[in-house]
Amino acid sequence: MTTPLLQVTDLVREYRLPREHLLGPSPTVPALNGVSFTLEAGRNLGIVGESGSGKSTLARLVMALDRPTSGSVRLMGRDLHSLRHAELREARRDFQMVFQDPYGSLDPRQTVGRIVAEPLSAHGDTNHASQRRRAIEAMESVGLRAADHEKYPHEFSGGQRQRIAIARALVTRPRLIVADEPVSALDVSVQAQVLNLMQDLQAQFGVTYMLISHDLAVVHHLCPDVAVMWQGRIVERGSPEKLFSDAEHPYTRALVEAVPLAVPGGHAASRHGLR
Repeated sequence: MTTPLLQVTDLVREYRLPREHLLGPSPTVPALNGVSFTLEAGRNLGIVGESGSGKSTLARLVMALDRPTSGSVRLMGRDLHSLRHAELREARRDFQMVFQDPYGSLDPRQTVGRIVAEPLSAHGDTNHASQRRRAIEAMESVGLRAADHEKYPHEFSGGQRQRIAIARALVTRPRLIVADEPVSALDVSVQAQVLNLMQDLQAQFGVTYMLISHDLAVVHHLCPDVAVMWQGRIVERGSPEKLFSDAEHPYTRALVEAVPLAVPGGHAASRHGLR
């Protein structure tokens, strides 16, 4: 059997709250409560759930930006949370992240070229000519121009800024990209463009996505497999088609009911009526 690209096993993350009494114990609140799944290379996985379901905490643990209370995250067989600092920094070439907010995730004081090349510097590539070349290649792959290299983030639209963020994630040629609500801050008219771009980039570079969203329709666009999170657990997993037609968990059925449907006149409707 081949090793999965990503293997998450019994992941628990608890956060301590301030003490209620001076001599009493600090109470804890569970953000993740025993999450397990595998992700095979080339087969995108969607993680859906409402705010507070634990999906963004899961993203941070998969990216080794936070440590679990217990459990493990293995990327290509390596336990990320047991790696030493230098080993983890080297491993980050293979996994990158696209954040939700294209306005807040880009440093406004840096040129786009420097932003996109930043992961290369972090991984020890100090050849500025090489950085510039690879940054321009990544920018062109997401539909930006070489001339955009010297511009600043404020000169771009929201959709273009998210393309910059995707280029930054792609520049190290990662195996896995964790995309945390990558289109939720964009206009509806731009969302499909960005999702289509991500699909094209997967075909071009062989990257695999773990796509996090509150919207089943968004993950349906990219993911053949979806895990539904509720209260820190995965309560159901299956294809989008199965979840849409035959959801088993009440929370999954509620998510399905909230997906907008097209109606005559170009308006959106939920399954309970017009929105």
